[in-house]
Amino acid sequence: MFFKGLPFFFLIFYVPVFSQVQDSAMHISEVQLDVYRKPAKLITATKSVSVALPNFLLQNAPGRLLESLNLLPGSKMEERSPGSYRFSIRGSTLRSPFGVRNVKIYLDDFSLTDAAGNTYLNILDPEILQSIEIYKGPESGDFGAVTGGTALLQTKNSEEKSFGISAGSFSHYKGKIRFAEQFKNHFLQVYTSYETTDSYRDHAALQRKFMFLNDRYRYGQNNQFHVLLLLSKVHYETPGGLTLAQMQENPRQARPKTATLPGAAEQQAGIYNKMIFAGLSNLINFTENFSHFIVVQGNYNDFRNPFITNFEKRFENNFTVRTHLNFAEKSLNSVYETRLGFEGAAAKASIRNFDNRLGVPTNPQNFDNIYANSGFVFLSQKAVFGEKLTIDLAGSLNLMNYRWKSIFPEQTSGNRKFKNEFLPNLGISYLLGNGFSARGKIGKGNSAPTTEELRSSAQEINRSLNPEFGWNKEIGIRKQWGNLLFTELSFFDFRLKDAIVRRQNDNGQEYFVNAGETVQKGIEFVAESRKIHINKKLLNSIKFYLAGNLYDFIFKNYIKNSEDFSGNQLTGVPSTSLQNLMNIELLQGLKIDIAHFYTSKIPLNDANSVFAEPSFIGNISASYLLKSRTFIGSLCLSIQNIYNTPYSLGYDTNAYGNRFYNPAAGRNYLLGINLTLNSPL
Repeated sequence: MFFKGLPFFFLIFYVPVFSQVQDSAMHISEVQLDVYRKPAKLITATKSVSVALPNFLLQNAPGRLLESLNLLPGSKMEERSPGSYRFSIRGSTLRSPFGVRNVKIYLDDFSLTDAAGNTYLNILDPEILQSIEIYKGPESGDFGAVTGGTALLQTKNSEEKSFGISAGSFSHYKGKIRFAEQFKNHFLQVYTSYETTDSYRDHAALQRKFMFLNDRYRYGQNNQFHVLLLLSKVHYETPGGLTLAQMQENPRQARPKTATLPGAAEQQAGIYNKMIFAGLSNLINFTENFSHFIVVQGNYNDFRNPFITNFEKRFENNFTVRTHLNFAEKSLNSVYETRLGFEGAAAKASIRNFDNRLGVPTNPQNFDNIYANSGFVFLSQKAVFGEKLTIDLAGSLNLMNYRWKSIFPEQTSGNRKFKNEFLPNLGISYLLGNGFSARGKIGKGNSAPTTEELRSSAQEINRSLNPEFGWNKEIGIRKQWGNLLFTELSFFDFRLKDAIVRRQNDNGQEYFVNAGETVQKGIEFVAESRKIHINKKLLNSIKFYLAGNLYDFIFKNYIKNSEDFSGNQLTGVPSTSLQNLMNIELLQGLKIDIAHFYTSKIPLNDANSVFAEPSFIGNISASYLLKSRTFIGSLCLSIQNIYNTPYSLGYDTNAYGNRFYNPAAGRNYLLGINLTLNSPL
């Protein structure tokens, strides 16, 4: 299947570019990174970073980030069924039955990741975003203790009064309204949306209600006070994994009942998630070179999960503070920046498990309260010499502890304090010539178990589970080829010890173990053109992008029971991923985007005895510009999986009973219209 798709990849590079007028906009290499309020140009950045700008974000189906994140090398988002998301950086899904773990995620100034390290990414409507920065590998320093990576989500900051609706296959519907306007020193933004779909599979419907309020108030000399409020209510059904035989018989079915267990639809398996998230931040500049930043935030999460063997209710409160002092000194040929700060979070999770009788909680099984405290003190130093040499040196001292109270069926208590870890990080970049840089990086990461791993759906406190940790080393080069093409090549070697991996018992409940050591070596690459203006009546402009990764991820010193899996490929991680995107503008108003994703075979269990077949997926979307005196709009048509390829968007690795497969939809369609007012309301 891969070779059938290869001609299309080569075709994208066979574009006549020699006589075309080149875009006068900024070079791709000059893209400005935020780096959590530490701006840097991509070409001189010491970090391994990928950026999703608006042309990437427009590739998503409404309500999800999957397509734009999967275009980035080293970044992988999965959707086992609508709403059931997993997100990993460089193969870190081993410990994620759902949600996001081992990746730190920020929304503007605010941390979406809770005190225990878990992130509910599915509560967001991605249409509030204007860019995403993905930092790959351990960052420590400014971002604390993770081994996977860090994602910075930036919300839109442009004025707009807009309305949109879309509808498509499987009874999909979405409506949205955005109001954003500058009032003197305030930039006020309000966004709300409603989305629903029945989905491809039986018992896989989704409903999401979302509201986002944001106010940025500027005062004094470049000072800013920021208020954010987010309300989200998500319900999605979980059809469950299928065996290969079940998938071949009927890929649309939900997990059927067995002789001993009822089926997913019969038990009304699904997720009900309500979240209220609020935060305040303030940046004050005392002098040109000295400033202070602080953010205070909290959220409440009402999470309910009827499952085949139980009905779980979880009520979570989370509180986070982040603060840092910033010092900067600039001279004619050098820049010195220092940041000293602290981020700390506290959370309480009240977890209640009941028998599940056809989707109704009945007899109590287990009641536990879990308390998590985490935080880190960090110091980071950046120095730029002669506009050529950039050095980032950082370190953080990280702490993490849990305590718990078991209330039913027995009253017990306990605690677990993990060793405080000092995590250093050093990155160096040197500008070898105009638009040509080389970089090197070394850093240590550490990731403690989350609440859902310490006390998993198997309903036992796992006292023996340890944090995973490891060192990452990498080198890379970036090159801007004149005014046309940007390329990047990175090599990394990450050695992870005590890797946390997911298991399932015979009831399908998750539990987690440390799996020895993994060796993760990889190559990642990007080639991206500028928008090439052709100035013809038929073809106005074209832009292309190609990226991918080649991974050699293996277990080392991993013995499970009496079986030695050392040398096996890392479960759930494909060795090769390739993705491309072509943006075409035609007829002074018609835009066409064509995206392709190739994924090689994927090992589905630690024994490497079962592999998922390679997949080649194509998507195409078209939008036509609409104009009048009162509005500017677009009419959009998207076709997902244009080749009607049988595949899964996410697998249940190491699944009991070989229920690995979550079939994704075949060819499906979406039609939408967006209208933006260009006159006052």
